[in-house]
Amino acid sequence: MAFLKFTALRLLLVIVFFVICMFLQLGAVLSAVVAAILAWCITYLFFRPMRDAAAASLQRRFRDGAPPVRNAMELDDAEAEDRFDANAAVNADRRPRPDQARNN
Repeated sequence: MAFLKFTALRLLLVIVFFVICMFLQLGAVLSAVVAAILAWCITYLFFRPMRDAAAASLQRRFRDGAPPVRNAMELDDAEAEDRFDANAAVNADRRPRPDQARNN
């Protein structure tokens, strides 16, 4: 979450500086470059704790042996698979007969 907050802050600063530069009629390309540099400088100088928290969250996420991040749907699927009887016969290659399909 810290990474998303820091990224949102930096993106917001880029947009603000871009709009200011466009208002000053610097041109689109120069405004984009200036906005990116200014946003980087501001976040580097004044938001160190937030930057460090974002870096730490990325480090925890990508280090060796880190547990995978799973959402609620993946956890529900895993639970359903755990409840499945592994010895049950499943034949997914064959279509059900018409009389069996009507009975179910």
